[in-house]
Amino acid sequence: MIAAWMAVILTGGLVTATIGVYAAYRHLNGNIHQVNINGLVGKQPPDHHPQAENIVVIGSDSRHGQSSRYGNSQELTTDQSDTLIIAHIPANRQSAEVMSIPRDSWVNIPSCVMGNGQRSSPQIFKINEAFAIGNLYGNHTDLGVACTIKTIEHDTGIHIDHFVAINFAGFKDMVNALGGVPECNTQAIDDPLSGLRLTAGHHMLTGTQALGYVRARYTLGNGSDLERIGRQQAFMASLVNRAKSELLNPVAMYRFLDAATKSITIDSQLGGIAGLYKLGNSLKGLPPSKITFFTLPTYPRSLVDPLDLANVMWTQPLDSRIFQAFRDDVPISKALLRPHRPPRLPARDVRVAVLNGTGQFGLAASVASILQQDGFTVTRSLDVTSLPTQTVIKYRAGHGRQASRLGAMVTGAAFQRVGHGPALTLLLGGNYGTTAQAVTSGSAPNPQPSSHFKARKASQGICT
Repeated sequence: MIAAWMAVILTGGLVTATIGVYAAYRHLNGNIHQVNINGLVGKQPPDHHPQAENIVVIGSDSRHGQSSRYGNSQELTTDQSDTLIIAHIPANRQSAEVMSIPRDSWVNIPSCVMGNGQRSSPQIFKINEAFAIGNLYGNHTDLGVACTIKTIEHDTGIHIDHFVAINFAGFKDMVNALGGVPECNTQAIDDPLSGLRLTAGHHMLTGTQALGYVRARYTLGNGSDLERIGRQQAFMASLVNRAKSELLNPVAMYRFLDAATKSITIDSQLGGIAGLYKLGNSLKGLPPSKITFFTLPTYPRSLVDPLDLANVMWTQPLDSRIFQAFRDDVPISKALLRPHRPPRLPARDVRVAVLNGTGQFGLAASVASILQQDGFTVTRSLDVTSLPTQTVIKYRAGHGRQASRLGAMVTGAAFQRVGHGPALTLLLGGNYGTTAQAVTSGSAPNPQPSSHFKARKASQGICT
């Protein structure tokens, strides 16, 4: 969404700069690093709504030339993806939706081109690894972006039209060019890693302070990346509102645009300054109340793998409905995300493999027998060594109805869409038989707060 908002600001900024507009245009256009990644992302999902725009925004966590105060810079050998956003701009330009994808999301990463010209092997890992894979062997932003977009399109089916990558250092310059950006925190902040110390209340942050604020994690709130995403969303809105308030100040506006354009890499198909200007004109009248921020619902991966305390998994089938809304160019609403009840699928049409990860010997055979009595087809039953906390129904693309039908019979199961393996697998976890309420067809069962859909408007700050 930074790309779209910067386009709005650019529109007003160039209009107000009545002297030297052409020189400003050439300079700003020359600042932007443009790359063509068409040949790197492979076959893309179909684009059924070409007038709508899906723009990926990647915050590069490169620390080259930075001190260790902003994180574990000494441990990083490649550029990292610290922030990942998909901004959906509908064809009617009457609203916009900004979806943050947690960087620790556990996903399928397809084969990608690396810096040495070789291709990586497909793997299952957290989503920010895609950016790092492309940046292996020399830090290549274009390859990192291409692998990230390829991963997003592979796992969501969303056609990505454009991208904007924003580097770590440029963020400070953008804030300083505006003379600071207002921020509000409900509790005092004392973060020794960044040196950021703020009393509770409202503040005007400098570039260095702003960088510490959006990067800080462990000493703020509950220390989660999900909570940090919420702070980043609120600060992003504040940054843009601050920039828009300076539209009639040509000096401040030019400094901001100069810093912003030096800080970004975009796809050449976006069209440089001219393309950003055109996009900005189409969004110029969009109020903050029509821009919705939300974080993709997730649940802790520790429920599936007790040893993984760091990563998260996408809540299904809820997230698939969100992806479908982006693909269909329809606004996301609670009514849209409410589970639909398709015609009941006959149990005989459901073929499932049953795996027992509870440690209770023989449970797989017992559950398989029960399912067979109910008419399901069990392809195999097996005791496995993994000991997941959560019972999970894993399903491949095209088998969502079968998964929902099985879920109606299994108490306390979560859903997980996978890219390989059997079409449908029931993995029995530690909670099997212990929860009081059965999962209804199509529901998202995880009790964690982050698994639910929560949205905020761009006009809402942390303190509102």
